[in-house]
Amino acid sequence: MQLFDKRILSHFDYVSLFLVLPLIFLSHHLMLEANEILAQKQLIYFGISAIVFVLVFFLPIRKFLLIIPILYWLGILLLLAVEFFGVTKLGATRWLELPIINMTIQPSELFKPIFILMMGWLIYKDPPPKHGYDLVQFIYISFYIILPFILIAKEPDLGTALVLLLVGYGILFIMGVNRKIWTAILVLLALSSPVVYTYAIKDYQKKRISDFIAKEPSYHVQQSIIAIGAGGLTGQKEEDATQTKLKFLPIATSDFIFAFLVERYGFVGAIGLILLYLFLILHLFSINHFFRDDPILQVFAAGVALLIFLDMAVNILMVIGFAPVVGLPLPMFSYGGSSFINFMVLFAILQNLITFRFKHGYDFERRL
Repeated sequence: MQLFDKRILSHFDYVSLFLVLPLIFLSHHLMLEANEILAQKQLIYFGISAIVFVLVFFLPIRKFLLIIPILYWLGILLLLAVEFFGVTKLGATRWLELPIINMTIQPSELFKPIFILMMGWLIYKDPPPKHGYDLVQFIYISFYIILPFILIAKEPDLGTALVLLLVGYGILFIMGVNRKIWTAILVLLALSSPVVYTYAIKDYQKKRISDFIAKEPSYHVQQSIIAIGAGGLTGQKEEDATQTKLKFLPIATSDFIFAFLVERYGFVGAIGLILLYLFLILHLFSINHFFRDDPILQVFAAGVALLIFLDMAVNILMVIGFAPVVGLPLPMFSYGGSSFINFMVLFAILQNLITFRFKHGYDFERRL
């Protein structure tokens, strides 16, 4: 008896796997140098992520597409629950406490794969016409983008909220919207920017912006730039990476891990890491292009690509002083469990949609 048809694995996307694994190995190597305790904890997250990946990979997602809107609204309820029952840490209310087990979850992180799946569901149910979505269709889909943006921005977590907003509208741009609508949006943004800055942005967020445009960068960014400059062309030896070893570089294994990488491996290491990300992003966009007859897969591949690109770009620009410090981790590279597990869920869903492109691929019982 054969439980699993090995022919199904011929559809598996091995390219993305080979591009992600170097990110994981290099990240763990850096953490071992900076903090062995955190490196050991990250190994636990890797193990949990592997189990979660396998479980999600074998879910019959295509058989139960109707459940996607239900998951979306459950995610919205969790985001609303943060407003009333959330746990506050460092001035932000972003977490919910799980009873009995004394752990917290961050609904905004859990919402990311659901959000991209919902975009795929909306476009699957109503594909764009030849000249792109009209105004009514655009407003309808925009509701599902703007609602979580408002709830997450109120926590406040403006970084995550803006990333989801840009991912949502980036997907719409790729799939097709009438050009007149984009023109109107650009004009509206230009006119409303002063009002948004004055009344919608909180004081600490304004401070981050003022720190960014000031002549002197903040202490965190100053130390990051020193570490990057010390790396030179090929980097410093482990014992000579004093910015990290002497704890001058803040959050060296998380938000500023890119600066640590450059201190150790220099310009060559930085370019190598960026190229890895770019190859992965281009590969995901190639999936979006190749599966044009499969809206769910097409949208999900584009959504994951945009999410990786935005997180990567904002983190690196932040570290080198070209963007405000917003606390977005480097995808699959920075220390942290929730972010890493979340990306593994995203890739598990993507691999599922690719590997089981035909619903009968889930029918394991036929092979018993």
